Formats: sequence, structure tokens, C-alpha cells
Amino acid sequence: MFLSFQGSDLFGRPSGFVGLDHYVRMFSDSGFRTVMLVTLGFTVLTVIPSIALALVLALLLHQKIKGVRFFRTAFALPFAYSVATASVIFGVMFNQATGVLNGMLAFFGVDRVGWLTDPAWALLSVSLATVWMQLGYNLLVLSAGLGAVSEDVVEAARLDGAHGWRMQRSIIVPLLTPQLFFLLVTGTIHALQSFGQIHILTKGGPQDSTTTLVYSIYEQAFANNNSNFGYASAQAVVLLIIVVVVSVVQFGILERKVFYR
Repeated sequence: MFLSFQGSDLFGRPSGFVGLDHYVRMFSDSGFRTVMLVTLGFTVLTVIPSIALALVLALLLHQKIKGVRFFRTAFALPFAYSVATASVIFGVMFNQATGVLNGMLAFFGVDRVGWLTDPAWALLSVSLATVWMQLGYNLLVLSAGLGAVSEDVVEAARLDGAHGWRMQRSIIVPLLTPQLFFLLVTGTIHALQSFGQIHILTKGGPQDSTTTLVYSIYEQAFANNNSNFGYASAQAVVLLIIVVVVSVVQFGILERKVFYR
């Protein structure tokens, strides 16, 4: 808060009170509006798909099928990888010249795609990698929730004629709303604060197409010896406000739909 109202000298030291200059500059800058749109797009592309995919997998793996323990371990495996390790793996896969994905496309006669070098694909590619990273954790949380569902409730629903999709939609999923709400809140905060995969895969490029608010803060404060701590701190204050407001809205609106047993 203090630094957001201070100027910065060449060494990043506070140089004097500047009032709201950083905030005025921020909200009048078209580049900052682009950063906010990228942040919104990244959050939507990572939070909702990672929860939805984990829910589908959790419901499928909760069935009594042969080899289900192997599949549970396989799908939960991403949780064991660090952001850096997973990002390096996806960097190899997304490589335009030697990557596995472009190799598969070439096999079918499709032109190579610049997954991390084309502005049209970069944000989607980083989001895809992030969804994979989040999948294991989300799956573990939802699997734990499924394990806590009372068999008496399920049996009573079966006696009332609930089977298959009707059982999942009307009985199982409502009982998982505490876990889904938890993942939505924490996943949103995590997405708003994501940095590692963006830095390793794209460094905010190409053409700032993957520069989120957190990465913009890093660029202003630390990248290329910028040391513009005053402006970066103003952006950090905005990030804090966004996280608080989004969390309050989620608790104020969505928590009403949560079924606490």
C-alpha cells in the first residue's frame, strides 16, 4: 500500500509521494486493460474446465470396475509434479519444431501449430497445461467427497427409482457441492496468482498474449532490472482487491447453493 503511493528511483527505492499517479496511469493504459482481459480469460479457461473434468473423472472412477485403483493413481499423478517440472514437460510437447503434438498433426497432414509462439494459441496452450496441473488435486478432493457419501442415501435413492445419470445429477453431485465450492474458490485464487507456468512457457508473450496481472507485476518490479516498485505495487493492490471481491461474491452468492450434510 505504501509503495503504491510512492515513486521509484533507478534502484527501486521510494523517491517521494506521488498520490494516485500510479493508479491513474494504470487505468488509463490500454495495455493494462489487455492484461486484465488476459487474466480473466486465463482464469475462465483453467478453473471451470479443471473442476468439470475432475468431476467427470471422479464419478467414473467411483464406479466398481476392474483396475479402478490403477486409473485413480494415473489420473491423480499430476498432483505429484511441481509447476516447474510440468511446465518443462509441456514446453517439450508444445515445441513447434520437435513437439509431440505437432508430430501427431504432421502425421495426419495438418500444418504445424505455434502453440507457444502464436498469439492465437499461446493462452489456450498455457491454460491447457494449467488444467492438467490442477487435475490431480481436484480429483483427489472430489474422490474424498465421493467416499464420504452415505451409502444409506444412495440406497434410498435407488429404491425410489434413481439410477444412472439421474442418480449422479440429483443425488451425488448435490452432495459434492461443498467440495465443488471449495475447489471453485481456491482454484480462482490460484489462477489469479499463477506465475510459474507462464514464465517458463511463454514469458508473457507472444505480444503480451499471456501476460496476466501477476506476470505484469513481475515485469514492472523485477524483469530486466526495471525496479518500478511503485507501479508494480499499485498493480498488486488491484490484484488484492480483485481476489477479495471475487471471494466475497462467491461466498455471498454461490455458497447458498452448497448442500452441507
